[in-house]
Order: sequence, then structure tokens, then C-alpha cells
Amino acid sequence: MSSRFFTGGDSDSESSSSEEEELYQRPEESAESSSEEEEEDEEGSGDSDDDDLKGGASRFLKPSVGGEESDDSDEDEGERVVKSAKHKRLDEVQQTVNKIENAQKNQDWSIISSEFDNLNRQVQKVIQQGGTPKTYIKTIADLEELVNETNEKQKSSGKKMNANNARGFNAMKQKIKKNNKEYVSEVDKYRQDKDAFMESEDEEEEQPVPKAARRDRQLGAQLDAELDDEGFATVGRGGRALVYTPESILKHLRTIIESRGRKNTDRQEQIRIMERLLEVAQTSYQKVRVLLTIVSTRFDVTATSVQNYMSQEQWKGAQREFALLLETLERNPWLVVIEGAEEWEDDDKQPPTDKLFKVPGSVVSLLERLDDELTRSLQQTDPHTAEYIERLSDEQALYDDIVRTSIYYETVGKKPEVGKQVDGINRIAIRRLEHIYFKPVQVVKILEEKTWAALPSNLNSELTPRGKYTEVEPLVQALCTFLFENSEGIIRARAMLCQIYFLALQDHFYRARDLMLMSHLTENIASFDVSTQILFNRTLVQTGLCAFRAGLCYDAQGVLQEICGSGRQKELLAQGVMMQRYSTVTPEQERLERQRQLPFHMHINLELLECIYLTCSMLLEIPLLAQTGSSPEVRKRVISKTFRRMLEYAERQVFQGPPENTRDHVMQAAKALASGDWKKCQELIAKIAIWDLLGNDKDKIKAMLSEQIQEEGLRTYLFTYAPYYDTLSISTLSGMFELDDKKIAAVVSKMISHEELGAALDQVNDAVVFRKGVELSRLQSQIVSLSDKAMGILESNEKILETRTAGTTNAFQRDQGRGRGRGGARGGMAGRGGLGGGRGRGAQGFTGGVLGGAIRT
Repeated sequence: MSSRFFTGGDSDSESSSSEEEELYQRPEESAESSSEEEEEDEEGSGDSDDDDLKGGASRFLKPSVGGEESDDSDEDEGERVVKSAKHKRLDEVQQTVNKIENAQKNQDWSIISSEFDNLNRQVQKVIQQGGTPKTYIKTIADLEELVNETNEKQKSSGKKMNANNARGFNAMKQKIKKNNKEYVSEVDKYRQDKDAFMESEDEEEEQPVPKAARRDRQLGAQLDAELDDEGFATVGRGGRALVYTPESILKHLRTIIESRGRKNTDRQEQIRIMERLLEVAQTSYQKVRVLLTIVSTRFDVTATSVQNYMSQEQWKGAQREFALLLETLERNPWLVVIEGAEEWEDDDKQPPTDKLFKVPGSVVSLLERLDDELTRSLQQTDPHTAEYIERLSDEQALYDDIVRTSIYYETVGKKPEVGKQVDGINRIAIRRLEHIYFKPVQVVKILEEKTWAALPSNLNSELTPRGKYTEVEPLVQALCTFLFENSEGIIRARAMLCQIYFLALQDHFYRARDLMLMSHLTENIASFDVSTQILFNRTLVQTGLCAFRAGLCYDAQGVLQEICGSGRQKELLAQGVMMQRYSTVTPEQERLERQRQLPFHMHINLELLECIYLTCSMLLEIPLLAQTGSSPEVRKRVISKTFRRMLEYAERQVFQGPPENTRDHVMQAAKALASGDWKKCQELIAKIAIWDLLGNDKDKIKAMLSEQIQEEGLRTYLFTYAPYYDTLSISTLSGMFELDDKKIAAVVSKMISHEELGAALDQVNDAVVFRKGVELSRLQSQIVSLSDKAMGILESNEKILETRTAGTTNAFQRDQGRGRGRGGARGGMAGRGGLGGGRGRGAQGFTGGVLGGAIRT
């Protein structure tokens, strides 16, 4: 009833019949009708006005009988003309042409250039619904003639245009030449007989095309197109099927390149199109152009994806296509991909093959992007899953591409037309070095063997010849030497740090230390980028671990002091983000911080690092505490404030249970060593489970620590009980600490020579004779305490000054003026500052105080 109230019975029946027609319509017809509706929706505001006249509310306001309007007002207004969308667009084209013709009369090239761009946009819409307008062909042909005439006049007369007009004229010279290449045949027809060409347009009257005929035309276009394996063809806008032929490859590529960066661009569809173009490509030049574009487009997909890293499928596709690009370039040495080359603009003509041809692009940039995307993927993957291992296995294919790209750049650099590509080889060499410097030797050997087995036998490298570097250390040395000689700045600094890290990993402590000192990186590390500062911190830590494995606990503690003493190991080594309670970090800063994080397989174990640092601090601090406790005149010094705070906290505990973690073991071992129970200290240190990560060196490290604990136990005992002895037999000390008499004599002699112990060694009676100190008066005691307070004020002032001056000059002067750390004679790295004296922008800078002390002694 409601439908009869609002509409008549005829309309009701008509609507029901139309619904039945739509229900039983064929799928092809429904698809065509939907495409027609979409075209009509895209035709612009003009079509929407016509639709409002034919339907919608106007249908109820203007009833018609027999197809004639009965409204008398229409007769007064005159006959209404309804134009199609195509006619409207043709009118717009004509208006723009008129503007161009007027500007031609005035020789206003700036207006001609801007209106020419508008004309091209309007014509593209007209072409989607039919052929190219003859008016447009006439305009571009006349413009080309006018440009040539004006150019000749400029050369002959020598007169110059004003700046604005000259810019427009130069722009038109480039635009018209490039634009008319697509309409060569039409322009030639127009120039042969202009009148006949334009009259043919008048004879072609626009006839309304029935929907059925339109549908048949579109279906015919689809049937003429190439079908894929499933029987489908790609159809572009306007219902025209896209046919991929070798002749149209460069045109399709140009269209894809121009659409890069635009919104609502379907990059996945572009990748599928380029994969199809790669299949139909016949010449090597076409394949190279397609491969360069498709790899770059795959990287663009990452920018628009929900994830902030490249998916494994897209990465593997890009890696395969990059390897195919290198293979194609190796087979065709006349093609060279180089930055700054001129674009080949003639899409209908292939470049000459009888001479060297340069293709614009950068192979090394694509390689670096592949490397960065793999690293970013590893950062975002859970390292405790099988997925991480699977992604890590892709590093072998990437390393193959790195070596192959290096060989390609070496080959290209031999051609005189191109010249040496030193910068490209440097960028590739540092990438190769950064993939091997932190790995065990066995892993690098396997990586190199698989790489050379995968490469063609005719390929060889001058930098690292095939089969020459069977050992890893000469390989690293060759890469670093090349970079030292041919690079500068960040690349050279990173190469130096990678070599130092590798030497420290191979237990060459003194070589790593000397190289660090000679590089002078400690003085200007704050001026490098954050990633290089992180690499510096990693190198610093690895040098300290190497010193510990060599038994140089004092050196190890000094090197690790700045990193481990700061309490920000995760942040400084890029192994985690420190979330502070009252942090003022912006989301952008946090995102950048997370992007700098290293993949899990590059991490240094922080628990092992803390254990080594605390153990070394214990061996230094406990004898120092005993010395200052028994001798008030000795100035109080602190080697490790972190260890002191932990020890004070442990001593304040009312009840202490058995040790549970690494820190508990070290604190209880320190208390046992301070009380003279060195055997218990040995047991507690040996029970720490983290030593198992040292692998084959585990037993060697434990034996070294046991010997060190015995010596420091002896020193602690002598410092503590020296005031109560007149003489002490060496044989008695040997029995107490289970050390050889010669070892006891050596330790006591060193303490006496460093003026740490007021005693003399009686070799005849085999005893130690202690000298009693003079009892200090009350005034003298107050003077000593006053001097301690003054020294504390001086230290605080020096720290403030060091902070303001970035710690580059003051720390070294302070270390020289006040000889910190046992007189600088305890075997190398003396001083409290470690390898670091000041930090700059998240990195640990060092002033050479500790290492310098080692060299001076």
C-alpha cells in the first residue's frame, strides 16, 4: 500500500521488471553495466547535472507524457541543449587552445607553457572516451613549428627575452619535443594536408552509442588482448585492455616511474605489471631498465605497509631480481649502470650496442637498501623463534650479492669511459667488513667458501682474489688496508673500529690497544654519527673482555669502567631501550632509538659483561679498602663507585641467604676476600654459571681467577695486619696462601717499590720486616682530614669543568698531575677512567688517560 501511495502502478511494475532484469542479467553484462556506471560517475559535475534533470527529484517535479515536456515555462526559456561529457571536455580543450593561440600572438611563453600543461591533462580525459582530437594535433604541430622558428630568430638576432619569458620558452622546447614523439604519425598527416586533415573531423559527428554496442566494443577489446594463464587480461581505464609488447615496455616503465610518490598508487599492481614486462623483454637494455625499476618499487611497498620493515617474500623477490640484474650486466659489458648518466628518451628506438652505453641508476644503493631491510627485519623478529633463524639464513644470499657487486664495480672501473669507482667499492667493502668482523672465524670461513662456490668461475676479485685468503685474519686485514688507503671520514673510522673489534675477539689485546691509540678516535668520536659511536662502544667493551681473557684484570676494569659504571649498558651498546620513570623522550626520539638497535645475533652478553666488571672491581677494591682502613694518612680513592655502592648495600643486609644470581656471588666473594677467607672467595667465583659462555676458555679463566684471588688475598692480608707485625716469615705466608716463596717475595717487593707497604725484605732470614709508622698527633690528623676535604672539592670542580669542556683536555692533565692507580706500574692500563673519559651524544669518548698511562709506563 505504501508503494502505491508514493508511486503509480505503472512505475511499480516498471521497477519490478527492472529488478528481474538485473537478477537474470548475465555476469558479463552486469560487469559492463557497473563499469559504465563508474565511468559516468567519473565524468564530472556536468554529468551529475544531467542526471538530476533526468531522474531524482526532478522526475516528480516535471512529469512527461509521451516523452514531451508539458511545462509551459520551458517554452518561454527556449530549447534546452544537453551536451554529453565528451562534448563538454572538447569544449574545454577548445577554450585552452584559444588561450594558447592568443598567447602565441603576444609571444608570451610563460602562459603558453602553463596552458600547454592544462591542455595535456584535458586531452588525456578525452582520449579515454575516444580518439585524439584533431584540434590538439593541429595545436601541437603549430607549437613545434613556432618553437623552431623562435629558436632560429634568437640565434640569428641575438636578442634575449626577459627572464620569465625565457624560462617558459626553454620549458616549451623540452616539453614539445618529448610530447610530440607520441603523435608522430598524426602530426605528419596534418602537415601533409592540413585542410583535409581538419575537414575529416567535421565529417565525424558524434553519434550516441547504444549500451549494447558499447559493451560489444569493450568485450572485443578484451578478447583482442593477451590472456594470462587463467584466461584473464589486464584492462585499463576506459575499458581498454593493456597489451604488453617489447615495443611498449619503456612507455609502461615511464608511466610507472612518473606515478611514484603519488597517493592511491597500487604498487603491488605495478610490480605485477613489471614482472609481466620482464617476461616479454627481448633486449638486455629493456631487462636492465625493468629490473632497476622493479627493485626500487619493491622498496616503496615497505613505506606504505603496516609493518615498518620489508616482508620476507618481497625481500627475496628483490634479492632475486638484484642478482638477475648483476648477471645481465656481466653478460653485457657494453651496458653500465652509473649515477648521473643521461636518460635515454627515445622509447621507440633501442640504444646502440656497438659502444659503451650508460644507464642511469645506482647498483650499490640498491645493495645497501637490501642490507638495511634485512637488518630492520631481524630487529623486529623475535630472536627466540625459528623465524629469526630462517631470516638469518638469508644473509648468505646477501653476502653473495655483496661480493658480486664488488667484482662488478672493479670491472667497470677499468673502462676509461667510466673511470675508477672508488667510492662505490669503498661502500661495498665496508658493508662486507661489517658482516664478518663480529663473527667467529669458523662461521666466516663457511660464509666465504659458500660465496665463491655460488659465483661463476669466471668471476674474480682484485681486492680479495679467489682462493688467496683461506684464513679470516688476512681477509679482514686486506679489506681494512684498502679502506684506510682509499677512504676517509666515517667509512675509514668504521673500518678502523671493525679491525680493532676483530683483533680483540681473536685475543690480540696489545695490537688492538695500540691500534686504538694510534687512530686518535678517542679525541673526535663525538663528532661522528650515532651508529659509529655505538660501534665505538662495542669495540671498547670487546677490548676490555679481551684484556680480561688475557689475565689483565686491572686493564679490563679500567676499560670497562665508563660503559659498565654508567648503568646504561643497554642503551650505549644499542641492545635495548632504557625506559626511565620520568623520561622526557618524545615518540619520534624513541622510534629513532629503536631503529638503531642491533639484531640479536650481534649482541654482547650483558650478564657476562657485568660479571667480568664486578669481578675485576672486586680484585682491585678489596685490597684498596684494606690499605685505606689501616693507614689513615693514605688518601682515600675509589676505583669503582658502582662496586662500592653494591658492596655497601650488601653489608647493610641483616640476613643474607645463599647467592642466587651473579651479583650475589660476587658480593659474597668480596666479603669473604675482605675477611681473609680467599678459598671461599674462589669457590663462590667458580660457581658462577655465566662462565660457561666462555666456551673452551672456561677452565683457563677460572684458573687465572684463582691465582689472582690468591695474590689479592695476600695483599689484603698484608695491608690489614701490617700494623700488628714486626717481622713476618715468607714461608708462613706461603703456607697460608698456598703460593710459592718466589711468588710471595715478588708480590711483597712490588708493594714495597710502589710505596704501598712500609717494610723491607730480609732475604737472609727469608722474612718481611715492617717499619712502624710515626704516630700522628691530633693536629696532624686534622691536617690530613682537611687535605682530604680539599682534594674532594678539587675533584668536584674538575668534574664540572670536564663536563663543560667535553672531557677532552682536563682528564689527561688531571691523570698526569695526580698519578692515579698504584703508580701506573701494575701492568698496563692504569687509572680509573678506563678507555673513556667523557661521553658525547650517547657515545663513550676516551681521552687516552688509561691507555696513555700504559704506554708511558
